Amino acid sequence: MKKLLLLPLLLCYSYFALPHGYIEYPASRAYLCKLQSNQNCGAVQYEPQSVEGLKGFPLKGPADGKIASANIASFSPLDAQQPFRWTRMLIETSAFDFFWRLTAIHRTTKWEYFITRKDWDPSKSLTRAQFELTPFCKFEKVEMPPSLVMHTCHLPKDYQGYHVVLGIWTIDDIANAFYQVIDLEIDYK
Repeated sequence: MKKLLLLPLLLCYSYFALPHGYIEYPASRAYLCKLQSNQNCGAVQYEPQSVEGLKGFPLKGPADGKIASANIASFSPLDAQQPFRWTRMLIETSAFDFFWRLTAIHRTTKWEYFITRKDWDPSKSLTRAQFELTPFCKFEKVEMPPSLVMHTCHLPKDYQGYHVVLGIWTIDDIANAFYQVIDLEIDYK
């Protein structure tokens, strides 16, 4: 009897314990923690694929100041925002590809990419007021994606310097989405 009760618990545990997905390129803040290019990251260095919170950004989702961690306390070091805190990924052209590495596949509603405003303040927390609230790139499709997903996007051409991109993978059949922030140094050639 005990074994029969244990099976459903293990199945539930395995669903929630499974990692899910992160942005591999350009490398997200969380993924760079795993690679140890970013330091003092907390628990996210062991599970960059688990930055998961309520879906519905910008109306819902993580609280302002907790966007990078998706409101997960053990990932809160990701929320530290200072001009030189994080490793930046150099982007030299407005058109480039985002690659998501999915370690558990979920039926998908959409993928969205938001960027900080031209007048954002890199010394202040990431809040909705710091981002353009219309995604600059969006893919809407209910699907079962492969383990490596590529999206070709175009950054605004009039952006230069340090900016943060927020990538969101919205899951279709649960209340959550996966959040990844990417620190970019935009230097168009």
